[in-house]
Amino acid sequence: MYLDFFGFREKPFNLTPDPRFVFLSKNHREAFAHLLYGINNRTGFIALTGEVGTGKTTVLRALLNQLDPDHHRTALIFNPSLSPTELLQNINQEFGIPTYPSSASSLLKELNQFLLQQNAEGRSVVLIIDEGQDLEASVLEQIRLISNLETDREKLIQIVLSGQPELTQILKRKEMRQLSQRISVRYHLQPMDFQDTVDYINHRLEVAGGRGGVIFSRRALKRIYRYSHGFPRLINVASDRALLAGYTRDTARIGSRIVAAGIKDMKKSEAFYPLKRRLILPALAILGVFLAAVIFFTRPDFIGQFNTSQSLEATEKEKKKYPVIPSKEISRAMVTELGEVSESESARRAFNTLAGFWNAPPISEGANLNPFNGMERAALERQLRLYKFSGNLGTLLRIDCPAGLEMSLPGIPGKRFVSLVRRENEHLVVDPPIPGREFLSFSEMEKYWSGQGFILWKDSLNLLTRIYPGRRGAEVKQLQELLREAGNSGSPLTGVYDSETLSAVKEFQMSKGIKQDGIIGDQTLMFLYRSIDRFEVPRLTAGQK
Repeated sequence: MYLDFFGFREKPFNLTPDPRFVFLSKNHREAFAHLLYGINNRTGFIALTGEVGTGKTTVLRALLNQLDPDHHRTALIFNPSLSPTELLQNINQEFGIPTYPSSASSLLKELNQFLLQQNAEGRSVVLIIDEGQDLEASVLEQIRLISNLETDREKLIQIVLSGQPELTQILKRKEMRQLSQRISVRYHLQPMDFQDTVDYINHRLEVAGGRGGVIFSRRALKRIYRYSHGFPRLINVASDRALLAGYTRDTARIGSRIVAAGIKDMKKSEAFYPLKRRLILPALAILGVFLAAVIFFTRPDFIGQFNTSQSLEATEKEKKKYPVIPSKEISRAMVTELGEVSESESARRAFNTLAGFWNAPPISEGANLNPFNGMERAALERQLRLYKFSGNLGTLLRIDCPAGLEMSLPGIPGKRFVSLVRRENEHLVVDPPIPGREFLSFSEMEKYWSGQGFILWKDSLNLLTRIYPGRRGAEVKQLQELLREAGNSGSPLTGVYDSETLSAVKEFQMSKGIKQDGIIGDQTLMFLYRSIDRFEVPRLTAGQK
């Protein structure tokens, strides 16, 4: 509604998480530092707590993106309503461990073997469990048993337990003392202070494409802070309503009174809908009873016919939209679909699907393609880059690019691939489609995905490997211009990769939740091009709001 008026490319204060808008306040950075300290020093157990809306998920997302896939294996469990055995199954699936054994002891044994292997290969294994306040006591005990997996010298797995303040109270219980004593690093995330609130608002305005036309007065910012108490979610709500109020008053200067009007309108809406519901629902109920009585006495057969036809129509629509086969049959269907082609042909088809997003020519049929080296050469021949991915599904989805995924299927030797081409809320659309299914759920995908994959992307300005600290020249100036276009107004235009440019790169990396090393690598360039409208980059969520 107000985008054109203020000159935004998109709404700056959406409530949906978007890595492009990530802002780490002083408290977030301190929490992040505690998590990294615990993981790097292999302390075993780390607890992160905070009220709803303080940004715990933001910190966890930044952590997952910071951990180098070459030296870490990560898993995120965000469904705490599990039994102890289901928890183990989910953990093993996240790590790509086959889950054929059904007993907890067998699953724990498989996990221990995986941890020993990763330790021998020099990798740290990190398990993040979110919404910890909802875990049953038996599940917390299972987590404690997992933390017992260790060598004579060090812990084999680092566990981050995140949750609301209730989690702290749960850990204080007498029966939880064994678990609580193992937590050596703890951090309680506080809301942002006033200055961080100001920086947060300005950051989101810049990322959304604001050209400096929107001005929040200091009194307006103070009023937003008083309303939100520094909770990011409430800051978003109040700021969005303030912009709407400014738009309706035809002013780009957002003063204290406009913020107050926006908050007042919002509170009226919150009060109005329950009242409206209380008034309308009884009236509708009375009208419904009256109509039902009239229909029943005039056409006794009508209700049965109506219900049957409506039910059949809804069922047929649902079947047409999402033809479903039971989850237990998905494995058989995938084996049938992917087992009919060779490893090379499966790789070729996945590559061609992704190349189509870039309007690049396909690899011809019959080509003997060697995953992944053969695909890397094919990408370069088409003036594309191939980014090899290793990690978990959450990290992959945050990159938000179509990807080729290596699947782990029982009874099929070698590699087989599917292409993740679209995300529709909790549904993942793949190519080739699984017979009988138009999509896979997150858990179904995690069950069969090995954790390895690839993404095709385009280095439009040919900057990869040509820019590094101390470098001078036109390429560095192009980088500096990209950083400015992406919203980093502090980036200099000197053509020298000096300390200021290094800081600007690290700031951009922090905003995207990726490793802050100041190196212009694949991920940094991918996110840079994605942040600027003039580069057309395919997305998993293209066209979705």
